[in-house]
Amino acid sequence: MRLYDIVVLLTPDLSEDEAAKVTADYRKILADGGAEIVRDEPWGRRRLAFPILRKREGYYHLFQAKAEPALVAEMERRMRLSDQVLRHLAVRADEELKRSAKMAERLRLKAIKRPPRPPSAPPAAPPEPAEASSEGRPS
Repeated sequence: MRLYDIVVLLTPDLSEDEAAKVTADYRKILADGGAEIVRDEPWGRRRLAFPILRKREGYYHLFQAKAEPALVAEMERRMRLSDQVLRHLAVRADEELKRSAKMAERLRLKAIKRPPRPPSAPPAAPPEPAEASSEGRPS
């Protein structure tokens, strides 16, 4: 099973209860398919960055689930067919976690190989202003 982040953007024509019912249907699809839901966050109604189908707002919902690729593909297919879903995005998150762990390990090894920096010297005091002397001046 792989870890996926799934974001669903629902049409603003729905009420809060209807939006919750639609997301419950997608939650049920995941649960019936044997997925383990890690996070289930309703983000609520928010303003869109640009209009989609002449709609300026939408209900956002985030699912983070450990699921099989076929189950996520089926869920995306159903979202694509639904009139209530404006946009959806399913991203495989475990690859990103592996990539960031590999990069952190690479940076750690690079820091070990790098010679230590010499201690920095304390900042020098600013030069004192020169005093005006009366030598060499005509009176």
